[in-house]
Amino acid sequence: MRILLIEDEPRLGDYLHKGLREQGGIVDRANNGIDGRHLALEGDYDLILLDVMLPGLDGFGVLAALREKRQTPVLMLTARDAVEDRVRGLQGGADDYLVKPFAFSELLARIQALLRRGGPGGPGRAATELLAGDLRLDLLKRRAERGGQRIDLTAKEFALLSLLMRRQGEVLSRTLLAEQVWDMHFDSDTNLVDVAVRRLRAKVDEPFGEPLVHTVRGMGYVLESRGAAAPR
Repeated sequence: MRILLIEDEPRLGDYLHKGLREQGGIVDRANNGIDGRHLALEGDYDLILLDVMLPGLDGFGVLAALREKRQTPVLMLTARDAVEDRVRGLQGGADDYLVKPFAFSELLARIQALLRRGGPGGPGRAATELLAGDLRLDLLKRRAERGGQRIDLTAKEFALLSLLMRRQGEVLSRTLLAEQVWDMHFDSDTNLVDVAVRRLRAKVDEPFGEPLVHTVRGMGYVLESRGAAAPR
């Protein structure tokens, strides 16, 4: 699940960013409306969490710009509880509205409801599961299966696999994986990414006939079907 968080309040932004990443989400973040609008229009997100009171461009302006081009699900977050503000957001194309303060559990429930509502059927809407051959990843239940056999993954393994599956067939560098999954700049002296990929392979590849996660030497990793005899 790839989420864009547009929130200018540092403490709340840090809290939501940390909590969503612990749930296995891949989270990009903007702290003003201008940067948020750019990321919303250029990125490929399953969901956008959008604050209303933002510097530079308010949430209504970000939403209006987004709806001209995309139908990405948007959950608006605001301290405003006036009915007219909620109506304005929903009429402007927001999919749901959550008034601060709120419980993190309620936020997660709203996110899951939006993903179910969006489903894979409409353009720009979020898919609730990813498929690669006989490998299936359920983003709502946070469950992985291959050939009908359940695979237990840690939060980081789930985030890593979901990123590889979303961009299957595309070679992803170690730097990109480190930034997206661990929110860190890659240090060539650490083998964090390589160790994580080895552990992931031990779960999703080794017990089964065909390897899906492949090394592209000098470049990174790719998830794709190459046939049972393909080198890894």
